[in-house]
Amino acid sequence: MAMDKRISMKVPLVEIDGDEMTRVIWGMIKDTLILPYIDLKSEYYDLGLPNRDKTEDQVTVEAAMAIKKYGVGVKCATITPNAQRVEEYNLKQMWKSPNGTIRAILDGTVFRTPIVVKGITPLVRTWKKPITIARHAYGDIYRDVEYRVPGPGKARLVFAPESGEEIGFTIHEFKGPGVVLGMHNLDDSIRSFARACFNYAIDTRQDLWFASKDTISKTYDHTFKDIFQEVYEKEYAEGFQKAGIQYFYTLIDDAVARVVRSEGGMIWACKNYDGDVMSDMVATAFGSLAMMTSVLVSPEGHYEYEAAHGTVTRHYYRYLKGEMTSTNPIATLFAWTGALRKRGELDGISELVEFADRLEAASLKTIEDGVMTGDLAAISELPEKKVVNTGDFLAEVKKRLDLSL
Repeated sequence: MAMDKRISMKVPLVEIDGDEMTRVIWGMIKDTLILPYIDLKSEYYDLGLPNRDKTEDQVTVEAAMAIKKYGVGVKCATITPNAQRVEEYNLKQMWKSPNGTIRAILDGTVFRTPIVVKGITPLVRTWKKPITIARHAYGDIYRDVEYRVPGPGKARLVFAPESGEEIGFTIHEFKGPGVVLGMHNLDDSIRSFARACFNYAIDTRQDLWFASKDTISKTYDHTFKDIFQEVYEKEYAEGFQKAGIQYFYTLIDDAVARVVRSEGGMIWACKNYDGDVMSDMVATAFGSLAMMTSVLVSPEGHYEYEAAHGTVTRHYYRYLKGEMTSTNPIATLFAWTGALRKRGELDGISELVEFADRLEAASLKTIEDGVMTGDLAAISELPEKKVVNTGDFLAEVKKRLDLSL
């Protein structure tokens, strides 16, 4: 597409760069499949670990606030540092998860859905339709307070109301070293989570399941269950009936068993950590972590699209040695298409929406034509497959995109 015929944008997209191999792929996607076709307007934030350390992680907060300002962001995968990463990158401290920080500020719900492609059959033989994980994006262990207990002593849970006396409970009387953790959530956030799930279910006409462990967590998890039921009965029961879909609650261990026996096609709502784990399970069972869309939707209607996998460290080390890598870019590519499509929808730019649709179709057609990265070749049932490196794969996508345009 000639430069003077590139699609124009009205409102900037919040572009959030990341780490390691996904950062490399981010640039490749932009250069090959975005900039030649779109006169990209973006507000750029570098969430690479060195810059987060340099800015005392304020760049993460600024990126989240920019999404609140402009409405749509697209994010590359980032590192959540552990002790080994602190040493490797010579960090000032073990910074919190950038995803956790952004999700806490936006207070949204993450919807993750496998990308289904011909030639790759789910490992669970009964699954015929994609399963969407709706993950609460606030609180739990992602906003926790932890303490390594050095020796004997008493750990207490204390709440000091603004008026009145403190209320306290003994967590445990330690006889020796151990560990203690405190976490929280908010009724308003849980209620927003419930509404997001119910709205998404009605929009997509899919059944909604919500699962937690209220039999064990009789206050924390039970609060989630109660709020979901209250919101459903007061605001959504009639809409579900009209749409011909259902909502129900079940224990999470029962939900796992039922999901595995199902044909798919439902939305499975989970608390924050449960959603983290189950989305990885669903993505892997459908084929690959690199074949899943992920979008954070806030109560105010702000959107953040991202790849739901890590930074592919092993491939990055090989890349630094000058070796070619066959890293799957689909999830990162679909983060871009999702953000561009939403920007087009919000701004009334039909050409941008159509471009996103065509780019996704070209990507899937490339795989269905037998051209794919190594991870997909290992599980594809197509009779003829050609394994290519990441750059060559994107070039093949570009060929098919140009034909469709």
